[in-house]
Amino acid sequence: MRMTYRDWVLLFLLSVLWGGSFFFVAVAVREVPPLTVVGLRTGIAALALGAVLWIRGKTWPFAQDTVAAFFVMGFLNNLVPFSLLFWAQTMIPSGLASILNATTPIFSIIVAHFLLADERMARNRAIGILSGFLGVVVLLGGGVQNGPGIALSGMLACLAAALSYGFAGVYGRRFRAMNLSATQVAFGQLIATTTMMVPIVSLADRPWALSAPGLPVIASVLALAIVSTALAYVIFFRVLASAGAVNVTLVTLLVPVSAILLGRFILGEEMALRQYAGMGLIGIGLLAIDGRIGERLRGSSGAGKPGVTK
Repeated sequence: MRMTYRDWVLLFLLSVLWGGSFFFVAVAVREVPPLTVVGLRTGIAALALGAVLWIRGKTWPFAQDTVAAFFVMGFLNNLVPFSLLFWAQTMIPSGLASILNATTPIFSIIVAHFLLADERMARNRAIGILSGFLGVVVLLGGGVQNGPGIALSGMLACLAAALSYGFAGVYGRRFRAMNLSATQVAFGQLIATTTMMVPIVSLADRPWALSAPGLPVIASVLALAIVSTALAYVIFFRVLASAGAVNVTLVTLLVPVSAILLGRFILGEEMALRQYAGMGLIGIGLLAIDGRIGERLRGSSGAGKPGVTK
């Protein structure tokens, strides 16, 4: 499926929304504990998507056979990665967190190779994984953890979050057979995540005892939930329906750029040359996984050979 001009516009918008989530989190965790931010993000986003379903006249997707699946998906796709990423951003810059999060497709391919019979690893994917892991090594090695604002544990937490997203992508395939819209699935998993987060946040953070956050933090939490979660879901599923699953994953190449620019020019975060080099290697890996550049090069080299047509 080819990308239209409208698809590209929406994809760039989505990258800004998801890149902005790292910026909003960086502001929010300055005054609010990470787990509380997770609960607020999923809870407010669930309310927003629930309102969208109600306005559209769609039913809430809580049949008996869907509830358990929503809880598993909410755990893998929201609770674990959100908690790890938000905690990591108390130690590392938002731009670096977004770069490490861009390894998600690499982990997804590895998990799918071992768990799904129809998602075996092709050569271009193996090359992409190698390049992606080299990028991670560049980010983690050579004393990066000793730089200003850099913590090894925070970077490892981001990689663990990407791994959790990989398992979530494989598990989420089961929703295809449940006759649910993408918005219903998103709403269901957000409700499940919020239900799990309430006792966790109550025990860990006791949010009722915290000092009231400032207006910038409140605005960041609302933007994180409504703009970078609820609205982003709607745009993501629209591009997915129009351009297909492979094309929509290209947003992972754009999200780190948006996050780095927001963190650099608004938060004043510094990124070392090593972080940019690591991002470049991860980007090369994702392009190799996508495979279309290799196809075009092979097509160009074969265009001039006898018996080969384009």
